[in-house]
Amino acid sequence: MEQTLTDDLQVLISVLPPHIRTALIDINDPDNLVEIVLDLGRLPEARYTHAEKILAESEVTEADIDYIVSRIGDFSDDNRAGIPRTLHRISAIRNRKGRVVGLTCRVGRAVFGTMDIIRDIVESSKSVLLLGRPGVGKTTMLREAARVLGDVKRVVIVDTSNEIGGDGDIPHPAIGKARRMQVPTPALQHEVMIEAVENHMPEVIVIDEIGRELEAEAARTIAERGVQLIGTAHGQTLDNLLMNPTLMDLVGGIQSVTLSDEEARRRGTQKSILERKAPPTFDILVEIQDRHRVAVHNDVAAAVDSFLRGRPLPPETRTRDLETGAVDIQRPETRVHVAPRQGERVSARRERGNGKMGDRPAQHPPPTPGAPRKTMRFYPYGVSQDRLETAAKALDVPIRIVGDLDQADAVLTLKNYYKKRPPALVDAERTGIPVYVLRSNTIAQMEGILEDLFGVEPKDDPFSLAMAETDDAIQRVLSGAHSVELAPQSAFIRRFQHERIREANLFSRSLGKEPKRRVRVYASEVG
Repeated sequence: MEQTLTDDLQVLISVLPPHIRTALIDINDPDNLVEIVLDLGRLPEARYTHAEKILAESEVTEADIDYIVSRIGDFSDDNRAGIPRTLHRISAIRNRKGRVVGLTCRVGRAVFGTMDIIRDIVESSKSVLLLGRPGVGKTTMLREAARVLGDVKRVVIVDTSNEIGGDGDIPHPAIGKARRMQVPTPALQHEVMIEAVENHMPEVIVIDEIGRELEAEAARTIAERGVQLIGTAHGQTLDNLLMNPTLMDLVGGIQSVTLSDEEARRRGTQKSILERKAPPTFDILVEIQDRHRVAVHNDVAAAVDSFLRGRPLPPETRTRDLETGAVDIQRPETRVHVAPRQGERVSARRERGNGKMGDRPAQHPPPTPGAPRKTMRFYPYGVSQDRLETAAKALDVPIRIVGDLDQADAVLTLKNYYKKRPPALVDAERTGIPVYVLRSNTIAQMEGILEDLFGVEPKDDPFSLAMAETDDAIQRVLSGAHSVELAPQSAFIRRFQHERIREANLFSRSLGKEPKRRVRVYASEVG
């Protein structure tokens, strides 16, 4: 469970005009208070977690605003002020002459336990970027990350608006042992970031609200020096960041690249494409969706590359249970299926009559008998397209071979290719496209996959029955039999029987005359 420490709300309430102070006390809901808004000539409002309430029937006057301004610290260049030793933030709205005509008094809280949902990520020594809408808890999570890491590493906080460590020269206890460097003006944040690295030998730099190009460049410089970065930026998702020309450098940037004709054909793309320009500054990106749910891109480089190819990778999602505090992690499903060996295929066929699945992929149930089969689109990687089409024709199942992964329903590849983890197969797994791994580039292996995907039953298919008999004969010869004779078949089927026997490194010949001409399988070549 979370423990929430509220920074003495009475200190914030004490700087408010007496009639507003009394109204807040009467409402008596301090735990859900988010901010107090006072605009000249309008009714004062208190914004709570799920509601907004009017604090007075009279409009805010210049005297009310002056009352508050005289009791808080000086406003910095970003029109923010604070109350010493607290995390509260008062932001000003000014008129054209510079006079304050509106105030937003944000309640600052240190929440212990909010970082547990990504604690393993923060402690991994990788640089982490937090994204999320205003008020979702980015700074709160950042503050606790500084406190937790400060117990085991040298942590320096670059505190631009004193929002992490609080106002005043003495930082708030919520940052623990982490050190805090204040920034004289927001425009100088990037210089203080570099100064922190050069002068104080930190192992971790904590930065809130990276929003300018110079700050993004400073973050890259720090990362290249081997210092871990924990920061926040403007935006809610990775897409937002990639569309922001100022901050896209944080995730590697984007550039236009012109491919050669051959490379464009190999990739199945246009000649002019977008690619990531450089390694990302941050290794991991966390999208804070609400205080108890986040989406995690564990490999920013791969996520950006896939996004630019038009196949965004689904992120890992983490949800915290409000009652127990347990964190549930949902990782994107990876679907990889290995085609069975010949003997396993024969036994699987026999088991189908008993309602057993054998090695058939469970998420592709057989179609309803008599129903038309839907065409499946295959992306073959290292697999013979001619043999795949031959296998489909023999089983009378509708397939279409495509050259673009985006159009594929499934990917077929070979075991030796899959072990090398080429980008195309990695992309397919991450985007949820099923990958089927064949043990060899044979028609038999392809038929096994197609039978399972289309629910082809051998008893209704003479070709499959003949092939099953061939597989049985191959296994008997491999087990020690000198030769095995098969049942008579047509020339069309005999051709595939011979090919399957050759694929098993055995020998065969046709005997007899039509219509009783048949194939015999041998362990060694017959003269």
